[in-house]
Amino acid sequence: MIANRSCPACTVIQEIGYPDVTEAADWLCDVFGFTVRVRIANHRAQLNVGDGAVVVVEDRENERRPFSLMVRVEDVDRHHERSTQRGLRILRPPKSHPYGERQYTVEDFAGNRWTFTQSVADVAPEEWGGTSGQLSPA
Repeated sequence: MIANRSCPACTVIQEIGYPDVTEAADWLCDVFGFTVRVRIANHRAQLNVGDGAVVVVEDRENERRPFSLMVRVEDVDRHHERSTQRGLRILRPPKSHPYGERQYTVEDFAGNRWTFTQSVADVAPEEWGGTSGQLSPA
């Protein structure tokens, strides 16, 4: 896989929704000892958790999100094709983003969301409007 400074290097990345991302990220860092890896405005924050990562995402009270998990893969388009062949509900088709990731999101049989991501470029967070914090060790 390509290394990308805008995406944690771990294979599985849990996304957790909170009404206030900044407050939640600060609380998680203070209480659990996590560190901020990248802040994306006030709607997303990547946190280092040992050699793993957690992404705090905006989750308003009236928009309770189902469980959501992000998994890094070698080839997102091939993975998407497999999911499509198996009849899964595609919520977001593959798309390349300015932060160097190509991603798609699918819903599983229980309504949980899985986002599969492939690093396609190494992009500094500042190049797309993010703010770097402490990068996790590779």
